[in-house]
Amino acid sequence: MVNTIEVASLARVEGEGGLYISYKDGKPNEIKVNIYEPPRFFEAFLEGRYLQDVPDITARICGICPVAYQMSAVRALEKSLALEMTAQTRLLRNLLYCGEWIESHVLHIYMLQGPDLTGHESAISLAEVAPERVTTALQMKKIGNQILKVIGGRSVHPVNACVGGWYRWPEVEKLEDLVPDLNWGLEQAIETVRWAATLPYPELEVDYEYVALHHPDEYAVLEGNILSSRIGMITEQDFESHYLERHVEHSNALHSYTEENQPYLVGPLARYNLNFEQLGDTAKHVAADAGVEPPLHNPYKGLIARAVETVEAFDRAIRLIKTYQPAEPSTLPIEMRAGEGVAATEAPRGLLYHRYRINEFGFVENARIVPPTAQNLARMEADLWQLAPLVYELPQEEATLTCEHLLRAYDPCISCATHFLTLTIDKT
Repeated sequence: MVNTIEVASLARVEGEGGLYISYKDGKPNEIKVNIYEPPRFFEAFLEGRYLQDVPDITARICGICPVAYQMSAVRALEKSLALEMTAQTRLLRNLLYCGEWIESHVLHIYMLQGPDLTGHESAISLAEVAPERVTTALQMKKIGNQILKVIGGRSVHPVNACVGGWYRWPEVEKLEDLVPDLNWGLEQAIETVRWAATLPYPELEVDYEYVALHHPDEYAVLEGNILSSRIGMITEQDFESHYLERHVEHSNALHSYTEENQPYLVGPLARYNLNFEQLGDTAKHVAADAGVEPPLHNPYKGLIARAVETVEAFDRAIRLIKTYQPAEPSTLPIEMRAGEGVAATEAPRGLLYHRYRINEFGFVENARIVPPTAQNLARMEADLWQLAPLVYELPQEEATLTCEHLLRAYDPCISCATHFLTLTIDKT
């Protein structure tokens, strides 16, 4: 018996790919997450470019998380020049990142994965029965976009970040004007956690190796060491010694593995399980009240982690704005020299690693970018091996939706790693 399910494009993800599952004697025999979107060669584009061009070019890798690419880029390039960011630059970079986490997480929770968990085919059908929830989500997302616009000059692909700091400081008054909306958004984020705690999550427990940035004094977003649930703490410089990329035949995106050739997980679930104690008091109390404290080992419950992180982002944004008082020049002077630097930050989807080598004139000689979705692709396939036996006896439409739902729970950005999904289930 052969059963084939094909979907031209998986709804509510960014990029294009496919999935193939074959069974033999009732057991999964082959699983491939096919990434057929053409690779975009951003690392090659960066070679020969002046270092101040890099933040704006890398921002174009993704329309949802441009800040992540900018922040990893500027930090890595500053390391190559031995530049130390000022306290106000660090504050503002964290604040800009809060805006990105808000807009990305809210989009995923209510528009992408939320409809799956509430039995709706899309946010449009969800809006038909719960218009106030979708309207609130759009207002919350807009607040995140406003942070990007005030700091970065525009809400998509901001242009104010540079190596050494900022091209200009944003006006204090314009940031303070956001506080009332942020206070409202914080209350809505708290309600989002309570709502997320009540959703019907499919049963799937996975033994992950979690990998995330870690900072002892805060929930790590912008900087820190790299923490693994398996090997403990390593530095950013040691990332490539432990986590390796390789090409697989069925994908235009590289897959990442540990040095033991095992998949690992980055993203909200990894951060939440590894760094819960570093959350602010508000986020921790909300999680405790909702009964969603870690550990969480169900991939679908990444939505819960995102909801708590949204509380953290709103709360942190309010605190940061209250202490924003720039006095020094917005950009540090640069003494050009040859060097190499690496840096990792936490994109909404997970750890994002950059490495750059520049010459004595400040031009890029070599670049390497490891996006979070590329790191998670092997892990997605491993999850599907665990899920596949559970969908074998389901009707084909239900099996398709179940597989789509699992992959969508990862919030994959396939375009960054190189809409999804062509799912083929072959039962022989």
